[in-house]
Amino acid sequence: MKHNKKRNTAFIYESLVKELTKAIVDKDVQRKNTIFSLIQECFVPSSPLAEELVFYKTLLETKNIQPKIAEKLLHETKAAHSKLDSRQVFDAQSQLISKINKNLGGDVWANFVANYKSLASINAIFNTKTAVKTRVLFEQAIVDAMAGGEATSASAMKPIDNLTYRSFIEKFNDRYHTLLQEQKDLLNRFITSFADDGFELRVYLNEELRRLKSVLVDVTQRETTGTLVKEKTAAVLDQLEDLRKREFVDADLQKVLKVQELAQELSSHD
Repeated sequence: MKHNKKRNTAFIYESLVKELTKAIVDKDVQRKNTIFSLIQECFVPSSPLAEELVFYKTLLETKNIQPKIAEKLLHETKAAHSKLDSRQVFDAQSQLISKINKNLGGDVWANFVANYKSLASINAIFNTKTAVKTRVLFEQAIVDAMAGGEATSASAMKPIDNLTYRSFIEKFNDRYHTLLQEQKDLLNRFITSFADDGFELRVYLNEELRRLKSVLVDVTQRETTGTLVKEKTAAVLDQLEDLRKREFVDADLQKVLKVQELAQELSSHD
């Protein structure tokens, strides 16, 4: 299936999130701010792209429901999507594409998006120009996925037809695979915090700071822990307590990422 990924709102969003993650990890503040501004500007609630993104996420993120409910959800989502002003969506995409090319460069479009095939399938379902037979097949695949099937599983995607694409994926994985799962969770919530005014980020931090504090306190109470390590650990605990009492700001992200790495290292020496 030929698919123009630059006209796929969900793909654009996922690519920007990937690029934002890289900028944060690379400590490229200017690029991070540029990407974050683009996301906030173009995916602000009630905007054409934000409204369409909701429909993509509805079909993509719904799992483990009964097939009949999945079919009904697909039908209702298609009906709601058809009410969007397609011209407004197209124009909004064009403006965002232009800003990405101008301010970030074409590398953004090379980002590896694991659920690309699913996003392309949903795009085909929403596209009234898609052949009926093709659309029905894609719809069944999406229904199967929502009902717990594997038709659109991200693991089924194997980018083997493009040498450049494979090379990029390998480089991306080599560079960022070392992130801890908790670091990835933090980055994900930080990146998407604009969508819910930081609610999920605050909930996650509340639990994560408590976990980190528990790990560090345990270190200070070990008989085998040296005096210098105890002093430095105590200083980190003071920082965590300070974070817990005030509003989380961008500069705090690096601090928490480092403490997560420290906690993992200390835990591994149990």
